[in-house]
Amino acid sequence: MNGAIDIHGHAMPLSVLQWLGGEGLADLSQVPDRIVRIDARVSGVGAGTPLPLAESMTSAALRLVELDGLRLGAQAISLPPFLMASRSTDRDLVSEVTRRGNDALADYCGADAQRLLPLGLVPLGWAHAVDEARRCLDELGMRGVAIGSRGADLDLDAPVNDALWAFLSERKAFVFLHPSAVPEAGRLGDFWLPQLVGYPVETAIAASRMVFAGRVRPDSFALCLAHGGGCLPALRGRLDLGWERKEQARTIDAPPSRVMRSLYFDTAVFDPVALRRLVEDVGAGQVLVGTDHPFDLAERDPVGLVDAAGLDEADREAVLRGNAQRLLALA
Repeated sequence: MNGAIDIHGHAMPLSVLQWLGGEGLADLSQVPDRIVRIDARVSGVGAGTPLPLAESMTSAALRLVELDGLRLGAQAISLPPFLMASRSTDRDLVSEVTRRGNDALADYCGADAQRLLPLGLVPLGWAHAVDEARRCLDELGMRGVAIGSRGADLDLDAPVNDALWAFLSERKAFVFLHPSAVPEAGRLGDFWLPQLVGYPVETAIAASRMVFAGRVRPDSFALCLAHGGGCLPALRGRLDLGWERKEQARTIDAPPSRVMRSLYFDTAVFDPVALRRLVEDVGAGQVLVGTDHPFDLAERDPVGLVDAAGLDEADREAVLRGNAQRLLALA
């Protein structure tokens, strides 16, 4: 396959937005201006928040053109956190949004099954999450699954999710974790801090809970963290210190940093020095291209970012293509 492989793209299929609008859960009046407002029960953000709706969020044909411009041969696409309903405790709402979202995403990616690779959303926090994961992989033919950082307003290590983790481990599935909430939202109301700061912190919290709760193991599913793992890579030493000295944190047999060697990270760190350090810290075999395309805070030159990080040719090839080809089972 020519071009890099991006594992962090998003789509908001129009059929899902139209259904939400018909249910009174979305305001589509500004879609011509490329803005949509989605009910907080689904979006997880404040009521009336304008969400950017790039044209390629709904147009697969335009996305393919954009991928060429980004030098991307293929892109794994997931529903964004604004369609995850990850804090809702309404089972029927979550189930319907998830099912419709996955069906629409599969249709969207059907425009070019070789380049548009769907990752199915699973309803974390609910016992039927494993059934939707199985449907995504077996019936819809998706390349993996996408999860938020919470589900049913529960953390990822909640026991209700154990059957899901067991199933995904059995399948050796690719699992993309994208933050879907922020900690202490009241302090993040200014300066676009929910995404700039809240998301990286949320990712670190979610992944740390999975590590300390023993849900991440070398033989489990391939868990890839968005945004370069957020704050997690910088916390390895501190997490190990807690494991060594605090009884409450001595919950696993090996130091967290050793367990974290099985995690994967995308390149959406937006700085070549930060990317080079990430590769040095976790190894080139654990890093995959991620853009967050087509949001306005996306990486606009993913190949250039990797090149600027100064990796040797073998590491460059692994990050740009090889790791994703292996984990997504691409020819």
